Amino acid sequence: MFAVAAVAILASLALAIARAIAGPTLFDRVLAGNTVGTLAILLLAVFGFLTGRPEFLDLGLTYGLLNLIGTLAVLKFFRYGDLAHDDDAGDRAR
Repeated sequence: MFAVAAVAILASLALAIARAIAGPTLFDRVLAGNTVGTLAILLLAVFGFLTGRPEFLDLGLTYGLLNLIGTLAVLKFFRYGDLAHDDDAGDRAR
């Protein structure tokens, strides 16, 4: 049953990669990249259960946190042009 889940995750991963390459806007591509990260976490978990090594879940949780922080950093960079942008700086100048 986990083997079928692994095949389904790999098929979804292929579709997400195709969306990342052919996305119409930049934000669609970033969302597809985030989806690829989420599917990689699921694939790690299924692989861990298939091999009988549940410590892969720890790796998946770590990768999930890095995926979230990385996605937010990329979105902030593309919105403001740098990662050090402070929203409150404009309020203090007024």
